[in-house]
Amino acid sequence: MDYGHNMAPQVTAVTEPVTLGEGPHWDSEEQALYFVSIFDKSIHKYDPATKKHTRSVLDDQVTFIIPVEGKRHHFVVGLKRRIAEVIWDGQDGTAKVVRTVAEVDKHCPDNRLNDAKTDPRGRLFAGTMGHEYEPGKFHLKKGSLYRIDPDGKTKNLADNVDISNGLCWDIKEKAFYYADSFEYAIRRYDYDIETGDISNPRFVFNYKDHGLEGIVDGMTIDTDGNLWVANFDGHQVLKIDPKKGKLLEKIRIPALQVTSVIFGGPNLDILYVTSACMNRGVEQKPPCGSTFQVTGLGVKGLPSVSVKLN
Repeated sequence: MDYGHNMAPQVTAVTEPVTLGEGPHWDSEEQALYFVSIFDKSIHKYDPATKKHTRSVLDDQVTFIIPVEGKRHHFVVGLKRRIAEVIWDGQDGTAKVVRTVAEVDKHCPDNRLNDAKTDPRGRLFAGTMGHEYEPGKFHLKKGSLYRIDPDGKTKNLADNVDISNGLCWDIKEKAFYYADSFEYAIRRYDYDIETGDISNPRFVFNYKDHGLEGIVDGMTIDTDGNLWVANFDGHQVLKIDPKKGKLLEKIRIPALQVTSVIFGGPNLDILYVTSACMNRGVEQKPPCGSTFQVTGLGVKGLPSVSVKLN
């Protein structure tokens, strides 16, 4: 029964604003949402059952947080160019960095990590971007996309990237979806689940073909194989059929700078949406920067996968 479309989706702010919310990850074991605020150097936990929002500040720009498989309260986080293991019990101010798992882009010390996700087998895919030397202006073509295997070995999968973003997989279609934000488009790669290798990139959706403003930010995928894409500078989340290159739906979000999305909740049918409130010449007032929940979409996501680390 497609109940989701008899009523409009409901969008509600569930956390207070942060500067640059990013990297949402739904932990099914904890039934909690983790996310980061990059420039606040903080990791965040939102527990929908208690509505409690906690945070802990680290010592550098933190770009993603993903639980480590089999080690409760252990996470991998992006810290500038380092991928670090952190212990955090989810309380305010208690996170500690344990070790560095890998370091990337040593040849470009001003680069930083951006979006990262785990593939269906628990391998970490993490991308980088060039230095933002003034708000909204970046050193271009300096970033890369890496795969970090459980033994900590890194492999460069793509380079000449402006801002690495997106990242999701469709096992049935043997597809990996990815965005370099300033291409204003979504790439599809062929994906080999046994090796974690990607090949044969091509564009499956271009913003300009659909009259869309803003850039491609974080994305996730539903069980029908449709993409849900954060449209940064566009006030919205897009539902896209990547097989047909079709724009299926636009969900208006009460924040201009929509950064990323993940499905969560007990049935994986709530879309959590992170946002930012960066002043790029115009003040972004609350609820900009909040994390939002969107219900009534009538679809379900796939479980987020924890990182495998040896």
